[in-house]
Amino acid sequence: MAAQGTKQDMGSGSIPKLMLNLAIPAVVAQLINMLYNIVDRIYIGHIPDAGASALTGVGLFLPILMMINAFAMLAGSGGAPRAAIAMGKKDLESARKILGNCFSLLMIFSVMLTVLFYLFAPQLLRLFGASDVTLPYARIYILGIVFVMIVMGLNPFITTQGFAKFSMLTTVVGAVCNIILDPILIFGLGMGVRGAAIATVISQAVSAVWVLCFLRGSRTILKLSLRDMKLEAPVILPCLALGISTFVMLSTESILNISFNSSLSRFGGDVAVGAMTIISSCSQLITLPLQGICQGGQPIMSYNFGAGKKERVKQAFRCQFTACTAYASLMWLLMLLFPQMFAGIFSSDGALVEYTVWAMRIYMAGIFSTGIQIGCQQTFMALGQAKISLLMACLRKLVLLIPLIFILPRILPDQVFGVFVAEPVSDILAATVTATMLFTRLNGILDRGAGGQKAQA
Repeated sequence: MAAQGTKQDMGSGSIPKLMLNLAIPAVVAQLINMLYNIVDRIYIGHIPDAGASALTGVGLFLPILMMINAFAMLAGSGGAPRAAIAMGKKDLESARKILGNCFSLLMIFSVMLTVLFYLFAPQLLRLFGASDVTLPYARIYILGIVFVMIVMGLNPFITTQGFAKFSMLTTVVGAVCNIILDPILIFGLGMGVRGAAIATVISQAVSAVWVLCFLRGSRTILKLSLRDMKLEAPVILPCLALGISTFVMLSTESILNISFNSSLSRFGGDVAVGAMTIISSCSQLITLPLQGICQGGQPIMSYNFGAGKKERVKQAFRCQFTACTAYASLMWLLMLLFPQMFAGIFSSDGALVEYTVWAMRIYMAGIFSTGIQIGCQQTFMALGQAKISLLMACLRKLVLLIPLIFILPRILPDQVFGVFVAEPVSDILAATVTATMLFTRLNGILDRGAGGQKAQA
């Protein structure tokens, strides 16, 4: 295995160093993806005679995009930790079967979603308010669903083997390709919205080929093989059980956006909705790096959990928890002290910026606790705890936040304040419950071990 290059050894060596080597590329990939999306929107927004409507249409396509991503991560986020646990137990055959089964499931999802959305997405988008100008974007993008599934569903299997830099390059290659193709196809060839969609699909296809070449190449430990692709219930069902929590988090994001916009539109008007749009963009500066940190911690915890190395699991958790809490606390401080700076990045409208400053201080008041909540919830995922991971994933959004968005404005005298304050209330409550659950259960989970047996210290 001399050609493994940047692969990290999960079972030995310094945990903090491992975390840095795995988490930094994951965080960079998340930030690059966010910047790419911003640049992509800028290109689309400048399409002659259609920029505004095209940008609106892409925004209206977001709920469908979130659902596609949710299905991809149902397999990827559920299968990768299971594969890492199997690798820790030195059961490479099971780990490879997990990869093969997840690939087959992703292909089934691709066919199902492509047919479903190709037939019904135009009707859905018109229902959301999209014009005929933007429908070609949806049609073309939908034809590339298979590439999205491969990239998002299989890239976690690269990270979980320790090839964090290669996994990061999957995102970089696609983003750079898209940024180059967008102006050529949109403006150079005069293809407009169609050009934007084609550029996106081609870029996703390049990233998909990148991922498949690695998983079929000489460096990978988990090689994608036809013999492992036959779906087996004992293999795929535990992956689905674990991945359902990520699926719920992604698929409910559009419901959350609708809930916020509905209440704010009713009680605060357009300026409140505009402020929420800016705040949501700023919140990605917190949540995306937190996800990247946890992508670095997950392979270490999963592998060592499978290997029965309790102390290494605990040390990896402490590193992840400390990094998540420290980063979230730092961003919380910056958002509260300098909200005008962040708001000014997205708008030059003085009234909107002033309103956003007020709203951001309320919305971000409990954001420090997201580092605790995400760090603990993702630890349950890394240790294969499907039921409790799902419960904690549902807690913040479905159980707390969405109901509070509608309840608090009816209780508090300032209704708009009630909508915005729902976020810190749910953040702090969810973090408290999730952390309590983890700290009271962690030793028991580690004692039972990955196979239910006593683990070694």
